[in-house]
Amino acid sequence: MKFKKMMAGLASGMVFGLALSAGAQAAGYPEKPITAIVPFPAGGSTDQIARAIGPRITQKLGQSWIVENKPGATGAIGAAQVKRSPPDGYTLLVASIGVYSVNPVLQKNLQYDPAKDFDLLTVAVRAPNVLVASPSFPANNVADLVTNLKKNPGKITFANSGAGSSDHLTAALFWQKTGTTGVHVPYKGGAPAITDLLGGHADVSFQNINAVVNHIKTGKLKALAITGDKRSPLLPNVPTLAEAGVKEADVYSWQGIAAPKGLQPDVKTKLHDAIVGALNDPEVKRGLVEQGFEVVANTPEQFTKFQAQELARWKQVITVGKIEVD
Repeated sequence: MKFKKMMAGLASGMVFGLALSAGAQAAGYPEKPITAIVPFPAGGSTDQIARAIGPRITQKLGQSWIVENKPGATGAIGAAQVKRSPPDGYTLLVASIGVYSVNPVLQKNLQYDPAKDFDLLTVAVRAPNVLVASPSFPANNVADLVTNLKKNPGKITFANSGAGSSDHLTAALFWQKTGTTGVHVPYKGGAPAITDLLGGHADVSFQNINAVVNHIKTGKLKALAITGDKRSPLLPNVPTLAEAGVKEADVYSWQGIAAPKGLQPDVKTKLHDAIVGALNDPEVKRGLVEQGFEVVANTPEQFTKFQAQELARWKQVITVGKIEVD
């Protein structure tokens, strides 16, 4: 009996000690630099977001914010690395819609599950895509494009940044909603796709607004429609797809921030507050808005619900379109 009581006391003491240790870790957090894994090359939209908020997070938490690019497999390689990292708040994932809500549907043998392997912290920003056309392409609005697609099924090329990317899936959704088909032309990123559009080697594309707005304003690309639920202040004369007659095709690309599953509650709160504070900093927010981003900065609970909704939506588009990637 005494032995059992002694063992119970030891077990209770160990649990209490572990709780104290975890509490102490949370109270002292952060004690070293925080690494933000961006699972894409430097210079893209996700990378821009990670770097834009870094200085303010450093000011808030008193530790460096280091952006590390780990591209490959449409973001899956970097995401899997974050999954395998300790849930101590020192390794985070800054990634886009594809990582959280497309890869789980498209990629076989995916090495992570966004709903089970991460603590989702916040959707940082969102931005509509723009349906753009090469200046030489004979369409000045969505009606012209739909007419051309119906007259030339399977001939008009839609450039995109890669199979399964948001611009690829937006095109697939557009074809489904308009009863048309086009030629899916994947590139190894948005930049080469835009280059071919500018040169007239591709016909049309759905591109992130921040990547093409300057080309539109200088007349190097024609903007036919915005995929958001309202017009963009950057392109106030460009109608939404709904205004152009294509309903239920609102699409936003978005970037979210997550951590390996199992963050201490206090650490999670500190991180969320610092990230949201950085996104809503007047100077940071102004810079993001000028690029076409809309700051979201929502709660972990809202991000979790949104991720599930996006996953269901794109699963339907992928299934109906019979979309596959190698």
